[in-house]
Amino acid sequence: MQKLYSHNLRHLPKVELHRHLDCSVRWSTLLEIAPQTGITLAPTLQGQKEQFLITQPMKDLGSVLHKFLNAQQVLASEEILTRIAFEACEDAFNDGIRILELRYAPTFIEDGHANLNFDKIHSSLVKGIEMAKKKFHMAVGLICIVQRVKPLPVAERVVDFAIDHKDSFIALDLADNENGFEPKNFENIFQKAKKAGLRITAHSGETPDNQAPQWVRDSIEILGAERIGHGVQIIRDLAVMDFVRERKITLEVCPISNYLTQAFKTYEEHPIKDLLRSGIRVTINSDDPGIFATTLSDDYEVVHRVHQLTPADFRRCNQIAFEASFISDKEKNKFVSEFF
Repeated sequence: MQKLYSHNLRHLPKVELHRHLDCSVRWSTLLEIAPQTGITLAPTLQGQKEQFLITQPMKDLGSVLHKFLNAQQVLASEEILTRIAFEACEDAFNDGIRILELRYAPTFIEDGHANLNFDKIHSSLVKGIEMAKKKFHMAVGLICIVQRVKPLPVAERVVDFAIDHKDSFIALDLADNENGFEPKNFENIFQKAKKAGLRITAHSGETPDNQAPQWVRDSIEILGAERIGHGVQIIRDLAVMDFVRERKITLEVCPISNYLTQAFKTYEEHPIKDLLRSGIRVTINSDDPGIFATTLSDDYEVVHRVHQLTPADFRRCNQIAFEASFISDKEKNKFVSEFF
């Protein structure tokens, strides 16, 4: 089998469904704007990497989420948000991505930034995306994230904001640690969003917990999720795997992220190949490429090298992602010849 590397995988046309915009800040931009926002940089390059990046496995998902807070501090103005949105699209385009879904949590960006509110954050990000779409031949959609860890009234406010801006949001997502924040808590607000016309995805089944497969099933049955962010822990439960396959639920799998958060101890333990061979609708995604110092092509390279996924496997994953994307058919069909 031909060996593939990230540099020649960049030319493969790709669809990405799971990329956090607020954790996709370009490294050079991060170093440039951090001092402007009052952040003192470490005196050495290695120290700066330790300050902001996650390039080695962390203890668990909670440790990773805490590390994100360092980079969150730079999201401090409307001008910065517009820039990082434009650059996130540009970087994706240069990595071969033609259909891109970006997601962000208004509450995550707003925290600690008294000069920002949901409207300013959203309009700034949309501005950057629209600038990118005029320059690069790509389709881009935006997903609104509800943070599980926030009080329910805050979650309700986020959902109402997403519904009010459904002309520029394509879907609603639920993110952060699942333990203690089960889908049932968010049933009413997600069903409200679904009735309003927003599509539904949810982070679930990411962490190595025996309850994880049930959380995935609940996210589908209770929240109405059509896609699952990660979902890799369903490998623990054949009945849930059957359920996901029968419902034709798409998994937004993020291989490098799953290793860095220690969803699986090694790349070899990752179940992506088993999920694919079992008929699960698997897509490949980068999750947080800015913080992980990766590209989507790096994820492709890992699963090619470790699990022997082939160009045919990649084409199938991209066709699944194309079909599962919440971006309108009108926009997606401009790229249909690249994927079918």
